Parts: sequence; structure tokens; C-alpha cells
Amino acid sequence: MKTILQAVIASIILHIIYIFCTIGIGYLKTMFYKPSRQGEVYLLQNEVAYGMVISPYFYLISLLVVSIICAGIIALYNKIKRRKE
Repeated sequence: MKTILQAVIASIILHIIYIFCTIGIGYLKTMFYKPSRQGEVYLLQNEVAYGMVISPYFYLISLLVVSIICAGIIALYNKIKRRKE
């Protein structure tokens, strides 16, 4: 049970890091964007909307799959740790 809880927590942390990095990279690209002056010049919007359109089921499945992978890594680490003792 401890391994499962650790795996779920690790999965949640990885998902949070991924979401914040995606938003951060998008924000930085928007802040430092310099449009090319070639061709016809037109008025650009001065408002930006951040977001993603993904099914909520995708996040649940992703959380489950990453939790299973983390559980496997944690179990393998514990097994190797026990052998060395």
C-alpha cells in the first residue's frame, strides 16, 4: 500500500511539473515573440488566452499509467536496495 501511495504522489507531482512547464514555456514564447516585418503588416491582438482542449479522461488515464510506471520503478528500487543489504 505504501508503494501505491508513493507512486500516485509521484505521478501527481510529475503531472503538475509538466503542466507548469508547458504554461511557462508558452508564456515565455509569447513575451519574447518578435513578429517578422516582411510582407504585409497587420494589427495583432494584444490579448492571449492560455489553455488546452483535452478530454478529462485523458488526464485520468495518464495519471494511472504514470502511477503504474512509478510503482514499477519504486518496487525495482526497493528490490535492489534489499539485495545490497
